[in-house]
Order: sequence, then C-alpha cells, then structure tokens
Amino acid sequence: CLVSAPELPILERRNWLIHLHYIRKDYETCKAMIKEQLQETQGMCEYAIYVQALILRLEGQIQPSLELFQSCAILNPTSPDNLKQVARSLFLLGKHKAAIEVYHEAGKLNEKDWEINHNLGVCYSFIKDFQNQLNAALQLKKHDRTFMTLGKVHLLAGDTNKAIEVYKSALGKYQKAFEHLGNALTYDPNNYKAILAAGSMMQTHGDFDVAMNKYRVAACMVPESPPLWNNIGMCFFGKKKYVAAISCLKRAHYLSPFDWKVLYNLGLVHLTMQQYASAFHFLSAATNLQPRLGELYMLLAVALTNLEDVDNARRSYEQAVALDQSNPLVNLNFAILLYNHGDKKGALQQYQEMERKVNILKDSNTEFDPELMDMAQKMAASLQVGESLEWTKPVKDPKSKQRSAGAPSKTPGSSQQPLGTNQALEQAMSSAAGYNKSITLPTGVSPHSQPTPPSLALEEEPDVETTPTRAPQPEESDPSTTLPPLAAKPKVKKSKLMQELN
Repeated sequence: CLVSAPELPILERRNWLIHLHYIRKDYETCKAMIKEQLQETQGMCEYAIYVQALILRLEGQIQPSLELFQSCAILNPTSPDNLKQVARSLFLLGKHKAAIEVYHEAGKLNEKDWEINHNLGVCYSFIKDFQNQLNAALQLKKHDRTFMTLGKVHLLAGDTNKAIEVYKSALGKYQKAFEHLGNALTYDPNNYKAILAAGSMMQTHGDFDVAMNKYRVAACMVPESPPLWNNIGMCFFGKKKYVAAISCLKRAHYLSPFDWKVLYNLGLVHLTMQQYASAFHFLSAATNLQPRLGELYMLLAVALTNLEDVDNARRSYEQAVALDQSNPLVNLNFAILLYNHGDKKGALQQYQEMERKVNILKDSNTEFDPELMDMAQKMAASLQVGESLEWTKPVKDPKSKQRSAGAPSKTPGSSQQPLGTNQALEQAMSSAAGYNKSITLPTGVSPHSQPTPPSLALEEEPDVETTPTRAPQPEESDPSTTLPPLAAKPKVKKSKLMQELN
C-alpha cells in the first residue's frame, strides 16, 4: 500500500490574518493568532515574531521587543528591515552607539535606504558627533524631516548660517508643494492634514479669508486641534481682529498649555493691544518653555520697558544679545534703551555690534527695512558716530512695507521667500501674513509683518507602526525632531518692535 507523505505545516499560512488584525489595530486578536502560528511552527515564523515585537514596542515593552527583533534577524540575516528594527529599539533604550553599529550593518544590505541614513544622522547627533549622514539621506530623498533634523544639528553645532541655509533650501518650492496638496485633496477632500497644510500656505501669503474657509472645514473634523485654533487666531490677528485672535489663541492654549508658540502669539497680540502686563505674563511663560530663543527675551524686554521696569528690561536684553548672534534689531533696541537711560558708552557698544551684524548681512546681498535704516541713522547722530553704515537700497516692492525692520531678504526676483530668522518677531515659521504699519503703540512699539516660508500646521502623530504586504516596515519616527518644528507644529506670527529715542 502507498504511504502518504506527512503533512508539513505551512509557516506563513496565517500571515494574512495577522497582518489584517494588526492594521486594524485589533491587537488582542492579533496576538492570539500569533500565538497559534508560533505553536504550529515551533517559533520559526519570522513574520509572526516581527509583528509581535511591533505590538510589544507599541505597548512600551522595548526590551522584549528588541529580543524578538533580534530573533527575526537570526532567522533572516539578509533582511535590512529586521536590522532597522533592532537598531530602532536600541535607540529607544538610549543605546545610541549600539544603534549606530546596527544601522551601519543594515546599510551594507541596502545602501540606498533613506531611512537608514536619516536615523544614523539622528543617532550621531545624540552622541554629539555631527556626521554628514543627513546630507547623504537628503541625496536619496528630499524629506522634510531630514531637513529639520539637519537644521537642528547645525544649531547644536553653533553654525547658525548653515542652519538658515538648510531651512531655506527646504522651504523654497512653494508652488510645487501647493500643487501636491491640491492633488491630495482631489483624491481625499476630507483629509484634514492636507486642509491644514493648504490653509497654512495661504495664510503665510496673506490670504486670510481663503485660509479661514479651509480651517472651517478642518474644524468640523478636528475641533480640538491646538494648531488649528492657533492658526485661526493668527488669521484674525492678520485681519486686525485682536479680540477674536485672543479668544482663539486661548482655546489653543487650553488644548495645549505647554506649547511655547501659542504663548508667544498670545504675548504678541497683547503687546499689540498695549496690554503689557498680560504680554509679560505670556512671554515669560514662553521663555520658560523655550529658553534659547533670543527674540523672546527681546520682546520680554520691550514689555518690561513699557512697564517701567528698566533693570529687568536691561537683563532681558542682555540675555537676548547673548543668545542671538545674527539679528541687528536686538542690539539696536538695546542701544536705544541704554541711550534713553543715560548709558551712552553701553549704547555705543551695542550700536557697534549692530554694525558688525549688518555688515555680515550685507555680504549676502541682503536688503533692510527703511525703518531700521532710519532708526539706526538717528541713533548714529545721537551717539555722534556719523553715518558709517552703507545700507543696501530698500526694496521697492510695495509688499516690502510689511516686512519687519532689519529683516534681510532675497533680492527682488528671487524665487524664495526670506526665512525671517533675522527679525525680533519673525524667527519662527509664520502662519499669518503681515499687517500694515498704521498701528502705533506707546514708546514707539510698532508691529509689522513679513511673509515667511510656510511650515505645515500638522499635529504630531503617535509613532504607529504599519506593515506592508509581506513584512512589516513601520515608518521610523525621529525622536530628535520633537522641537517646535518645524514641521508638524502650530504656526507663529511675529512682528517687529522698535523703540523710540527720547
């Protein structure tokens, strides 16, 4: 008689069910299916182990997930995905050097992987070894996350100019980005992220009413979104409806009480409304959350000056000058405060520092706001130093009147908008375009605005792992880009404050 061959278990026969339950986030059923699969295969099913490791990492069990990913790497040592997950778990455990070694091994298996190069750059930045790995990642893929991380690395290395160049190169192609957003909305008109991004770009270029229409649609889907209410508030700010702006910003602050950009915006609006005590309250809270931004301290100093607290205003200016290495307006305002209170020697020192910064900016063919030029010339006459500065010719474009004093910009005809990092209130990515110069505040405080490059107003998402058809390959999130971002953070509208000479 014939003897039939024994039936051998098919290792992958439940993989499709495991995959289905995983992407549906039905993790309990998924774990039950994985258990059955591993029992049948004596623990030799790579896919089941991989997904179990993903679930454990989502549940916060990083060490057990690492051990399972290592098992996957043993079962299939030629898979770069297994090694990437081992490296990611090591990174989450704070073992950055070990993660770097594993990422390098994964890179040998796939040299054209953007994700590997990007995450290598992130790991190197955590051990203060600023490699060029992020540049290699950008050569493979122009990803906004890599641009943001590279900019942050340059800032950590103390090279502000390179950071500015990186951000400018990342933010230059507005039209192409807008076309892609339009295509996304064509396929999915209810995608609130694309709606927020499109509204943000419109808002950046001063189309407040059109942006508000976009935000109304998004508000129906995500009514509790802090970036949404922040941007709506700054739309009202751009339309000079300050009470409505404060109302929306306070809602954003209620939803996200530790977002320094919302606090910054609240301080700005209160400063514009001459409510200096309230402005001081919000700006001081913002400095506690973002203590490395010089422009925040300058704004704080302006509020303190209007509150007649000269000593603390001086200390705030000193902190602003120590933190900011490129904005001539910080030094000019500090010089004005010192001159107005009889310290001509200190005022002269700050004026000379302003001259140094202006001369550096001139070398890059920048142009300056006429009001900064006029104030600097008045200051020079008061200090009897003559008109030693040779300013570039002011921009003749009518829109230049909306720029803040001292903000360097590209020459006319440039396809890129200025980054706005050289203005007291223009450094962060602005979500609202400007308002004109008709508003006047006490002690010479006058708000202006400058359209700056857009930054998508998207909320940060949790790091949810996803799986492809065959083997799960979750998108790597970058823990180093959790700073206000750049990408994926609320928009900030800022203005210029210029003090008057007595």
